[in-house]
Amino acid sequence: MASLSRLLLVVGALLSALALPARAEPVTVTDLLGRSVTLPAPAKRIVLAQGRQLNALGLIHPDPISLLAGWGADHRRQNPDAYARYRAKFPVIESVPTVGDGGTQDGFSFEKAVSLSPDLVILSSSLAGTRRGPGDLVQRFEAAGIKVAVVDFYLQPMRDTLPSLRILGKLIGRQEQAEAYIRFYQERRRLIEERVRGAERPAVFMHAHAGGFDCCPTPGKGTFDDFITAAGGRNIAAAMLPGASGQISLEQLLAADPAIYVGTGGTHLAKLNGLVLGLGVSRETAAPTFAALLGRPGIAALAAVRNHRAYGLWQLFNDTPLHIVAIERLAKWFHPDRFADVDPQVTLDEISRHFSAIPLDGALWIESAGQAKP
Repeated sequence: MASLSRLLLVVGALLSALALPARAEPVTVTDLLGRSVTLPAPAKRIVLAQGRQLNALGLIHPDPISLLAGWGADHRRQNPDAYARYRAKFPVIESVPTVGDGGTQDGFSFEKAVSLSPDLVILSSSLAGTRRGPGDLVQRFEAAGIKVAVVDFYLQPMRDTLPSLRILGKLIGRQEQAEAYIRFYQERRRLIEERVRGAERPAVFMHAHAGGFDCCPTPGKGTFDDFITAAGGRNIAAAMLPGASGQISLEQLLAADPAIYVGTGGTHLAKLNGLVLGLGVSRETAAPTFAALLGRPGIAALAAVRNHRAYGLWQLFNDTPLHIVAIERLAKWFHPDRFADVDPQVTLDEISRHFSAIPLDGALWIESAGQAKP
């Protein structure tokens, strides 16, 4: 009887031990600034300084809103269509505190971020410093005893996207999901690289926020220029602008007369009579805004428009790992013969089914009227 009692006590102790939650292990990453960042456990309360980086979190976590202690309000302003999708699925998003605009250094509130007592602050490369020099904002958080990591999906997307995903995946305990998306991304990227190798690169002009502002905002080096280059094109503005973005005149555009014109659009341009594309946007809504854009004085005179080599692309592809779909779409426009068997819509649908926290349907690109859809 005594032996049976001892056995029951041992079994009870084992069952109690099994019922206890596993002890979280510390996680260490090296961020984009080369800093070693160690957390005692995966982050559960994050301040996302640039709210738009929610689009990356949403590819590796099924409920990214549950991680947010606070975030930048730029997501709601710059990406209203994605915000609407998140709000429909995760209504609690409306109660997440904001830490300023998040789009600029001056708009970010360090004090508000600290007051939220996060276990991690995520900064983009552009917010990692202030006018007093690189690293200042990072140092201020460190001095306040708050862990901070720097990731980026915008300035140098082809260089920084995959390292940033790995950093995020490890910091929030979603390494397997991050690596799964990385494998998918690399597969598509390798295929594009193989197909464009040795191809003649057409001259391309990308008209950013097309129709909403005076002509013509455009990417210079980095950002969308990386996508154009990866897709086998040559961005004419890269040689005209010193930085990541800028503006050229309509006269400069007409003089260059590129073979391909790509306007970028979004729901933020609806009130400005610009090109409207985005999540949840119907083709019936997008088509007349694109036709109006191509009919504008100057734009209508481009050879690309006359030759039906004018296209529209969602502007918000520019700050998310989802940009692999944009590169695939551009490559098919630039080199239709080399990508005849590639369907970017299939790629997008697969990401939507297997990775994204929100559905990714809607008019995210469009071709000019009368054009055969390759």
